[in-house]
Amino acid sequence: MKPSLGSLDYGGSGSAKKPISSFYRNLGIWLLLFAVSCSGRELQEANPQTGLRPWPENPSYWEYNGKPVLLLGATDNDNLFQNNNLKSHLDSLAAIGGNYVRNTMSDRDAGDLKAFFKNEDGTYDLEKWNPDYWEKLENLLTWAQERDIIVQIEIWDRFDHAREEWITDPFNPKNNVNYTYEEAKLDSLYPDHPGSNKQPFFFTVPALQDNQVVLPFQEEFVKKLLSISLNFDNVLYCIDNETKGVEEWAVFWADFIYNHAGEKAVYLTQMWDDWDITSDMHKRTLDHPDRYAYIDMSQNSHNTGQLNWDNAQYILGYIKEQPRPVNSTKIYGSQTSAWVNRGITEDHAVQTFFRNVLGGFASSRFHRPPSGLGLSEQSIKAIKAIRHVEEKVKMWEVVPRMDLLSENEPNEAYLSAKAGEKYVVYFPNEGSVNVAVSADPQHVELFWLDVNGGEWTLGEPDWSDGIITLSPPVSTSSFAVLLLPN
Repeated sequence: MKPSLGSLDYGGSGSAKKPISSFYRNLGIWLLLFAVSCSGRELQEANPQTGLRPWPENPSYWEYNGKPVLLLGATDNDNLFQNNNLKSHLDSLAAIGGNYVRNTMSDRDAGDLKAFFKNEDGTYDLEKWNPDYWEKLENLLTWAQERDIIVQIEIWDRFDHAREEWITDPFNPKNNVNYTYEEAKLDSLYPDHPGSNKQPFFFTVPALQDNQVVLPFQEEFVKKLLSISLNFDNVLYCIDNETKGVEEWAVFWADFIYNHAGEKAVYLTQMWDDWDITSDMHKRTLDHPDRYAYIDMSQNSHNTGQLNWDNAQYILGYIKEQPRPVNSTKIYGSQTSAWVNRGITEDHAVQTFFRNVLGGFASSRFHRPPSGLGLSEQSIKAIKAIRHVEEKVKMWEVVPRMDLLSENEPNEAYLSAKAGEKYVVYFPNEGSVNVAVSADPQHVELFWLDVNGGEWTLGEPDWSDGIITLSPPVSTSSFAVLLLPN
């Protein structure tokens, strides 16, 4: 307790104490206690921040346990917690420098566990849990935290509740003992693609249909999830997977999560489905930094080449005054993707990954097969390449500077730099571009990284009048790093 100056004894009432000496003695004690208190605060502030949060020094990136981090990932499943080889899969990711996974709370794949208790007759009781399902979630969060891996949880997935998946869904009235079709105002079939947004399951909140039969069970599901996830500091929240739902649904669940988190800091977003990330649909997130602490722009990976970069830069420019981390938890592209005829190929996936990182995204993760590369030879090389680049330049040390490039064609090269100090150039393929660098070429260091080879080689700068011409020594993905003396 700090002494009160009002209680200092100045003598009186026959006291023989000397007022001045008493005052200074008490003042000395007060100052000592104040110094100790300040020292304690300084020590507390000096302690590293535990857990995940936007990095205060540059809120476009994440900080984890007191240090800025670039989140990179590649895994073979959306609902990763349901994997039987989960621990070894996380080990494999961590071994190559991966630190970011996606986890939908989905149960639609063959062999997946459901969240609810199953009766002997095959029906579910939505008032009782299947403990094995939730144990799998806790295992994921525990094992990921042990490996410094961040988990982005998607709470609702529209594909779980439509078409053939609805037939076995515990929320389907015929599959549970808790409500009938009439009570729940649900139908037995929803045959359309979930993007049509015809499923009343996603309209239950008070601002929409106020379905007080189904909504309480949805709320209990989210509360159960939070009762586990709030014990961990390596978790991000996303309300839906690529939704075309209405805004009121997302607002309700955002408020619900914040209210139940209490004093615990949580970071959440919504993933809208529109492939045009400059559309008004995405502004539901962009315009509300008070509600959405970060942005997920996975759907931008449906755009190829220069447009993929330009749209991402539009988003980063749009939030420039209130910067937040921009994540991409899904990068589409493989030789087996449904959109391979649109150019959403293996090469596109790798290029998008590098464009995201160089362009200022806080996270990038390869989507699971068959729509993405998952944890494969190509994605492993890509993650390792970025970790090699970080040996020389951290991404938060540079910003996109395409204005310093000349003689470049669309999708030929991309540049991020701290002008006068460090420059990182990504070449998707072969090419030749000019970089404006006003420096003595004798003091410029040039390093080349072949993504496929994974090793650095020294280069000789081709310099003239403050311009360095770069031509990669390989015809596949490569990086050039230019370092200038301070």
